[in-house]
Amino acid sequence: MAQPLRFGVVHDLRSPPGSEVPLAEMYAQALDQLEMADELGFDLGWFTEHHFLDDGHLPNFVPIAGAVAARTSRIRLSTDILLAPFAHPIRLAEDLAILDNISNGRIELGIGMGYAAHEFRGFGIPQSRRVSLTEELVQILRLAWKGEPFSFHGKRHHFDDLLVTPAPVQPGGPPLWIAGMSANAAVRAARFDTHLLPQGAPEVVMDPWKDELRATGRDPDDYRVGIIRSVFVTDDAEREWNPIKAAERYRLGVYAKFFAETPDEFTAFDPDKGAIPQNWIVGDEDHCVAELVDFITRYGFTDVCTWGASPGMAPSLFNTSLERLARNVIPRVREAVEGGAH
Repeated sequence: MAQPLRFGVVHDLRSPPGSEVPLAEMYAQALDQLEMADELGFDLGWFTEHHFLDDGHLPNFVPIAGAVAARTSRIRLSTDILLAPFAHPIRLAEDLAILDNISNGRIELGIGMGYAAHEFRGFGIPQSRRVSLTEELVQILRLAWKGEPFSFHGKRHHFDDLLVTPAPVQPGGPPLWIAGMSANAAVRAARFDTHLLPQGAPEVVMDPWKDELRATGRDPDDYRVGIIRSVFVTDDAEREWNPIKAAERYRLGVYAKFFAETPDEFTAFDPDKGAIPQNWIVGDEDHCVAELVDFITRYGFTDVCTWGASPGMAPSLFNTSLERLARNVIPRVREAVEGGAH
C-alpha cells in the first residue's frame, strides 16, 4: 500500500425529536471524545453537513473544527462532506485558512455537490447549478490559497485582483477531496486532482477515477481514498448493538427521504447494485480486525472513519469501543495491511 492507513471518528451532531440527549450535551461529549481520540492516536476527525432538519444535523463544520483544533495536537480535521453549492468560496477560503493556522496545518476538506432537493430550495439555489458551483469552488479555493492576488471569472463567480488572507499553514492550502456517487463525480475528482470519497459500486465510482488518473499520466497510489465504515468493538454484540441498530435505522430513514426527492440515481447504499458496504462491523477484536482487513484490502481504502455516535445517542456510550478499536484493533489491521509501517 503506497499511502499509510489513517483511521478516524466522524460526527454529524444531531439530536432527533424525543432524544434524551440535548444538542448542547451532544456537542460537549463529542468535543471530549475527539480530544480522547487524539490522545489514543486516531488520525482523523471528520464532520458531515446537512441543513433544515428537525434533529439539528450539523450545518457548518467550521465552528466545531475550531473547537476541536484548540483541544488537540495531532488529529487532522476534515469533512465528509461539505456541500459546495451552499458555501461562498472566498469566505470558505478565509475560514479554512484560519482553521489551518489554529490547528498548525491539520485541515483537509472533502466536498460534494449535494442532492437533497429541500436544501437547494432552502438556500434559493437552483439544483441545476450545483455542478458549476462545485467546480468553481475548487478552482477558487486553490487560487485563493496561492498567497498572491488573483482574478476569476466563471459562470457563477467573478472576482478581480483579490488577495485572500491569512495564508494557510499548508503550502497551497488544505488537501482537497471530492465525493463521488457517480462516474461523473469520480472523473471530476481526477480532473481536479483531488483525493476521493467514493460511495456506490466500485466500477461506477472507483474505476473511472483510476482510469482518468492513469490516462493523464498519474498513479492512483499517489492519492488517498476514504470512507465511513463504522466499527463497534464489544464482547456482547446482542446486548450493545440493539440500541445502536435502532438509532441507525433513523439515520437510514433520513437518507432514504433525501434519495426519494432527488432525480439522481444512486448505487451508494444498495448492495443489490454492488455498492461498497457501509454497514457497521460489530463484534470482538478478532472479528473487527478480520472484517477491516478484508474491507481495506478488497477496496483499497487508505482512510476509514467510524461514527462517534449514532443519532440521539450520547457519544460517551461509544468511548469504550473507540478505546478498544485504537488499542487492540487498529494496530493489528495496520500490521496485516501494511506490515506495521505508519
